[in-house]
Amino acid sequence: GTISIGTPAQEFTVVFDTGSSNLWVPSVFCSSPACRNHNRFNPADSSTFVSTNDTLFIAYGTGSMSGVLGYDTVNVAGINVQDQIFGLAETEPGSFFYYTPFDGILGLAFPSIASSGATPVFDNMMKENLVDRDLFSVYLSRDSQGGSFVLFGAIDPYYTTEGISWIPLSAETYWQITMDRVSIDGVSAACASGCQAIVDTGTSLLAMPVPAFQILMDTLGASSDGEISCEAARELPELVFHIHGRAFPVPARAYVIRSGGSCSLGFQGMDAPTEEGELWILGDVFIREYYVVFDRASNKVGLSRLP
Repeated sequence: GTISIGTPAQEFTVVFDTGSSNLWVPSVFCSSPACRNHNRFNPADSSTFVSTNDTLFIAYGTGSMSGVLGYDTVNVAGINVQDQIFGLAETEPGSFFYYTPFDGILGLAFPSIASSGATPVFDNMMKENLVDRDLFSVYLSRDSQGGSFVLFGAIDPYYTTEGISWIPLSAETYWQITMDRVSIDGVSAACASGCQAIVDTGTSLLAMPVPAFQILMDTLGASSDGEISCEAARELPELVFHIHGRAFPVPARAYVIRSGGSCSLGFQGMDAPTEEGELWILGDVFIREYYVVFDRASNKVGLSRLP
């Protein structure tokens, strides 16, 4: 989405990321090709900018960024957030960043995991009473034509006709919940004795521990790297996530990724255990099937199946 920072406004495209908590954009102090390929914030051009001597370092799954912290007015979805602390990047998260369509990242997870103790944007929205309700909701469109949105302070009833299932958080760090199991055709396929999951708009696929990944590939008849014939892919069963006593199916059309003439499964194996057990990441593949409400007032995630 588009946000602006400073007075007069400087515009940036950011990823609204429920898997991190900091806001950062490239700055004019960064001269790498990746930065020069993106919009860069110039603090000298903003009359409301306040500098600090504090530095920011963030490691992501795909690289890291470092920079300095500053304060300025940030406008998100028409909401003016005063004195928002943010990172002015001086180095970029890896060369992959050169090609990304976005300039920076706006984190929507909890303050407890914010680097440098920086207050997240949504926490300031709540503190400054800029939202009607202390929650935000996310719709990810299934087609590439757009239409995806984050709605701050409200739930759009158009997307909740199926009702909302509320799931309590198991930790207030990421948007983390407990899963009971993951099944295929009524049989437990993974996470058999329970596991942890985070609902993460900043991850494209469904990520899971490597052993679970291998079992799923095997069960679904894909190769060890997730490749599968498009013919076979048409017959695949839905993957069912059992959470808080309810079933949340993800059909094959959602988890099969077609590119060119080949097909693969939108899963990835990773090793990231939590204190509460093995960790899964419910990324965009999952979120496209559900309208998700992130409720800070009651520390719950709400899921409503999309038609």
